Amino acid sequence: MTSIKDIAKRAGVSISTVSYALNGSSKVTDETRSRILHIANELNYIPNAAARTLKKKESRILGVFLTDFKGDVYGELLDGMKEVCNSQGYDLIVCSGEQSHRMLPERMIDGAVILDHTFSSEELLKHAQRNHKIVVLDRELEHPNINQVLLDNKAGATLATEYLVEQGHKKIYVVTGPDDSFDSIQRMKAVNLVASRADDVEWIELPGDFKKSGGERAAERIIQEYTEPVAVFCLNDEMAIGLCNRLADTDFIIGEHVHLIGFDNIELSRYMQPRLATIDYSKRKWGALAAEQLIKIISGEAVEHERIYVTLVQGASVGRGPKRSKLYTN
Repeated sequence: MTSIKDIAKRAGVSISTVSYALNGSSKVTDETRSRILHIANELNYIPNAAARTLKKKESRILGVFLTDFKGDVYGELLDGMKEVCNSQGYDLIVCSGEQSHRMLPERMIDGAVILDHTFSSEELLKHAQRNHKIVVLDRELEHPNINQVLLDNKAGATLATEYLVEQGHKKIYVVTGPDDSFDSIQRMKAVNLVASRADDVEWIELPGDFKKSGGERAAERIIQEYTEPVAVFCLNDEMAIGLCNRLADTDFIIGEHVHLIGFDNIELSRYMQPRLATIDYSKRKWGALAAEQLIKIISGEAVEHERIYVTLVQGASVGRGPKRSKLYTN
């Protein structure tokens, strides 16, 4: 690989002169710069990004770390981040997997947005202690170099479950997310609080995975146990769609036999018939705010923790209960 030493030798100048020319410094004449750039092109010189980053102490690149890229939420989230990064002169790279964790301590990036449970909180605090700048979307961590931009999961789950109770439903299934999911844990805390106040309601927790398959498995259980109309709160829309897909092959009618509400208001849920009741928030704003906060703490500005607020979207997938609908199952 060609180095600036090779260029300096060919041009008959010092290494520092080559460095000035390649970086557009006024310390060299236009004639010298032109000659050095021509030689660099002839030798197929490629700048060493890592070395340049160490010298300038910045890469102008931000990293966003995701557990995986599946689901409609991530697309809008990343669009919001990219828009802010580009407007502020930063590029954005998306990372996944434990091997990518080294990008932060090796300073390949100027800072990181974390939505990735493969990072332990201890690991992130260790990075922050070494002056790395971090914004977390999936946990609560206190450190001057860490900012929290969190979705208001508790408020959303409270809105969803209180809505089902207010509609008069007396048997409510709750389909959870993965055990290690911050969002699922926070949403279940709110569900349990509402359940403690609505003691005349039967609450049944079903394990889920935030995937359509989790909703399909929950539907199988509901079909087996069904004796009268029930309500279901899926902790995300993906599982709600999976549940609907499974029930589409049966005589069960959403909004009559099974009253369903989700969480996330993904695009597909807006076109379901009946319209899926769900919890809405701006994914684009969430991503944009995360990027804005990260750039601010990189610049040394003081920032406060932020929370993304949510709203209830009513839909025909939830009707009044406990009206009895006749449905006979084997």
